[in-house]
Amino acid sequence: MSDRLREWIGGDEVHLIDGAMGTVLYESGVFVNQCYDELNLSEPDLVLGVHADYVRAGAQLIETNTFGANPVKLEPFGLEPSAHEINVTAARLARQAAGERAEVLGAVGPLGIRIEPWGPTSVDEAADLFGRQVAALAEGGVDGFMLETFSDLDELLQAVRAVRTVAGAAPVFAQMTFGDAGHTEYGATIEAAAAALEQAGADVIGLNCSVGPSSMLFGVERMAAATSRPVSALPNAGLPRDIGDRKMYLASPEYMARYARRMAEAGARFVGGCCGTSPEHTRLTATLLGTRGPGPARVSVSSRGDEVGQAAAEPPPLADRSALGRRLARGEFVRAVELTPPHGWDPGELLAGAGRLRDAGVHTVHIVDGPAHRSRIASLPAAIVIERELGMETVPHYGCRDRNMLGMLSDLLGAAAAGLRNVFLITGDPPRGGPYDTGGVYDIDSIGLTNVVRQLNLGLDPGGSSIGAPTPFVKGVAVNPGAVDPEEEIRRFAWKAEAGADFAVTQPIFDAERFLAFAREIEDFGVPLLVGLWPPLSLENAEFLAHEVPGVDVPPAVLDRMARAQERGTEAAAEEGVAVAREVLEAVRRHVAGALVSTPGHQVDRAAAVLADQAEGRPAKGRLTEERVENHAGYRIDQG
Repeated sequence: MSDRLREWIGGDEVHLIDGAMGTVLYESGVFVNQCYDELNLSEPDLVLGVHADYVRAGAQLIETNTFGANPVKLEPFGLEPSAHEINVTAARLARQAAGERAEVLGAVGPLGIRIEPWGPTSVDEAADLFGRQVAALAEGGVDGFMLETFSDLDELLQAVRAVRTVAGAAPVFAQMTFGDAGHTEYGATIEAAAAALEQAGADVIGLNCSVGPSSMLFGVERMAAATSRPVSALPNAGLPRDIGDRKMYLASPEYMARYARRMAEAGARFVGGCCGTSPEHTRLTATLLGTRGPGPARVSVSSRGDEVGQAAAEPPPLADRSALGRRLARGEFVRAVELTPPHGWDPGELLAGAGRLRDAGVHTVHIVDGPAHRSRIASLPAAIVIERELGMETVPHYGCRDRNMLGMLSDLLGAAAAGLRNVFLITGDPPRGGPYDTGGVYDIDSIGLTNVVRQLNLGLDPGGSSIGAPTPFVKGVAVNPGAVDPEEEIRRFAWKAEAGADFAVTQPIFDAERFLAFAREIEDFGVPLLVGLWPPLSLENAEFLAHEVPGVDVPPAVLDRMARAQERGTEAAAEEGVAVAREVLEAVRRHVAGALVSTPGHQVDRAAAVLADQAEGRPAKGRLTEERVENHAGYRIDQG
């Protein structure tokens, strides 16, 4: 056992633990139906490489690849007889990767069965099962033990007991998983767990998995107040989202790193990552915390505005960044219309539509990002062409899908150099087919991207290095009043507001009353809100929105109106769609900073008609998240 680890536990510095093992192995091509613990035997170089990547990224403590390497969880794979060998080998692989640069913690997870009083396994039997794994890890040379992701406090206490029985005074990190409310699934509170684990002799008490960094921050504050022992915190990279047929964790490395710093400020002495994190998360956290090597982290706590590396510059005032920024700063009503880039490289149709909108008094055009997965001009160059040829201000939509961090930085810096001053930041739709279906790649999500642009506006890249003069972007984000989980939507919107969003746009709104109720929920965030409007072209178009687009609420009364209008012909239905959109706008007008009208069927004149005769308005407070939609003739959904 390591004297250095004992010193770290007894000291007052912050130290960095590695991130997920399973996430990285999965992304390396290991199928989910394999036993990841067995890879210590069959693919030792792969496991060793993951450990080495975390050490190079700056992790001071790494965990063995043994989260599920207890006899109970190995039995369904026929590997129970190999439990000892798997654990010993795992410890030796981690020890080899750590060298003198990091300490090794033997990872021990729950047994995967219920113990008394919730199941037939006695506490003594549980302690014995844990003891077998602990003995093998100790034989392999670990410096301490990481007992993690326990939801049953009684089971975790038996794991602590096993370490004390088998490995004596070896350092023990005991971590539980809590929900947003600070309770385990069995009802134990953070305070009750802290007291019990301290009494049981755990050296470090903490939280991991289950929730993202925002919720865990509150848990850290409660845990730090409830125990005199050092506190650890290893959150997931946000909550998993279904992207196609995969679950993905979309919290960006930058976002996770900032929250690691906040958790350190709140009292966590050991920080790291759980599900969905990677060596890149560790690298950026190490940079932000100042941990680069085997020594203790010298963390200086500061306010959110302080950044690592170079000194941050003052961003340009909102009113000085663009005409849109001036309208938002002055509370002038923003009239905007959404356009789709052309199929092919000829911008003629796009320029013609934008020109008609400019002549109709529209202030700015939004250029959507890669709808329908077809070969279209990208949003940034399309916006550059419009501004160059027409002198009309644009807001290009820029999504995270299929772009890595470096590529996004390059695009954004190029956009600033080309004179673009507004960006609308989205996660991007999961692929749904098409000739160029890549499967979808997400390096970060819209929250992370908003934080990236915020950094650029401070004159810094995500790593804290100076880029020279700050970029002058006005940052827009999406918000969805019709989200299936409104609480999660508001939480995500709070993160976007915290990242410095300058305005927000909603998904198309048809129910003014429901929208206004949602707007009241988010008005305290103080972000100007543009209401999304969609003038249906036909009954079919309205029904598609109502039944096939998640988060869009089209009331039955609107469908009835469109049905009656459709009986009078195509033109009557389209005019009725414009009337519907105008009525919604009139109902919410005094509560929003502007409106963004979509153009189903690329009929820009109808979109302009929705905004006709709109006088300048008073400032609006509030803000939204968006998923945009185009109809089944080739329209799309933008994930906010």
